[in-house]
Amino acid sequence: MQVKINGEKIDLPEGSTIRDAVEASGAPYLEGCVLGLIKGTEEVEQYVNKYKLKTTKGSIIIELLPDAPEELKNTWKKRYRDFEDLRIRWTTTNDVAIGPIKTDLDPTHDEYEYERWDVVLSLSGFTADATHIILMKDKTRAVYGVPETTGGSNGVFAQVIGGKRTVMKLDDQDEITKVKPVLERKSVVKSAAITDLDTEVFPGNEIFTYVKVSLSGKSPNSAEHFFALSEDDRMHIDYESDSFVGFYGLQGLESPPEYVGQRKRGTITLRNTGKGTGRVYIYREDRVSTPSHSVVGHVDSGIQLLDIAGEGDEITFKTSPQRIMTLSLTQKEAQELLDENGIKQVRDGLTDDDAVIVVQEPRYTMDIIGEKQVKTFGIKEENLIYLDIYNEAAPRSSWYFRKISGLLDMPVGSLNVQFAYPGTKIMMFRGSSRDSKGLVPENTPEGKVGKGEIALTNMSKRNVGILGVRFEDNVEFGPTGEPFKSTNILGKVVKGLENLEKFKEGETVYVTTKKP
Repeated sequence: MQVKINGEKIDLPEGSTIRDAVEASGAPYLEGCVLGLIKGTEEVEQYVNKYKLKTTKGSIIIELLPDAPEELKNTWKKRYRDFEDLRIRWTTTNDVAIGPIKTDLDPTHDEYEYERWDVVLSLSGFTADATHIILMKDKTRAVYGVPETTGGSNGVFAQVIGGKRTVMKLDDQDEITKVKPVLERKSVVKSAAITDLDTEVFPGNEIFTYVKVSLSGKSPNSAEHFFALSEDDRMHIDYESDSFVGFYGLQGLESPPEYVGQRKRGTITLRNTGKGTGRVYIYREDRVSTPSHSVVGHVDSGIQLLDIAGEGDEITFKTSPQRIMTLSLTQKEAQELLDENGIKQVRDGLTDDDAVIVVQEPRYTMDIIGEKQVKTFGIKEENLIYLDIYNEAAPRSSWYFRKISGLLDMPVGSLNVQFAYPGTKIMMFRGSSRDSKGLVPENTPEGKVGKGEIALTNMSKRNVGILGVRFEDNVEFGPTGEPFKSTNILGKVVKGLENLEKFKEGETVYVTTKKP
């Protein structure tokens, strides 16, 4: 049997499952992420109510009327493709005719009134062999030989909702080159189900396993934000509505305003100001542009999966281009990565092959691609401090630490040593008064503070937000010299503590959460 997976046709034995399809096709998919299964094109199209008619003068969009006779709408749905490659049969000041095609409908001889932009099914000459659709350019009263229907009708089954200027420009030299349904989220969702890998598939099924996106070079900062959010090729849906899905994992991380454009279906934006700064949105429906949203990129394929998925789901993502990130790599590893991408490496700092990179310039992928080179600053591996951050035990404190250190969106961050006095067995780092609001007490120590534990001063004290680490256990004060009730433990040094103790005031310490 034949099914589609991410738009590609594959042949599978009867009784196969989604898992079989994924394995046979090699489709991108991460375990635990949501999948989409659509029964088939016909199943989807029965819920479609908008169609695009592409002509030699431009495109026209018509929308089926909910109260129109089902006989007329069903005739259109079954036969709309037959209107492709047909010329405009005639045009007058009142109407445009497209056809003819043959049907088995029966004509009437009654006269009816029509409004501008009505779409009429007409049996011209009162014969089913000359079935046309008529686009009304003006209000009129006429006899069009409309089909007989249960209860009677004037033959109107749709309205022109887009491309009205195109309708007015058409003449009998123009052609209908393509007619296709306009797939909206509501038409996909009605015929789709969120499934697991062991769901059986049947002939004609369509499976979606991931979303592919292209990021814009016009918004390099915002694109890097998206790279960080999708670092593991998966993203968590934090909110959904009819018009968009929201990804809030980096909410609060500022990015400057960049390219502003139309928010069409499939557009990706980043909120750059106000409440919700740092949120990423992918649009299910068109929305007007706004300066508070930078356009990050657009969905190339897999929008159906975003239509289907709901709040709390995780989705597999692939980006184009892929992120160029050399931080935490050795100079040699970075050279191999950059060579693959046609990027020139300029080594700086410690340039040995085994030196670990802690700074890259330019910082952002899109800028690196634009300049086709990147400077990689290396240090001795022993001077990179490895941390375990307590995201669950101290969510606010750990988020604050990640933000001010740069670990929120980069694999290597940095801290500036504010206090380091030999023999005190304590070291403190600069915080951020602007970001330290709301640091309520959490994960405060009990009994003692352990060697290597990292903490901050919470809002119960004036020096809120200052960071510190101890190089030996202490049963009285935390790593910032404050009482336990004013100390939030947010993590621990897992490698490099002895080297950390050698740093002096004013020096920069590079840190990572990567496993040593």
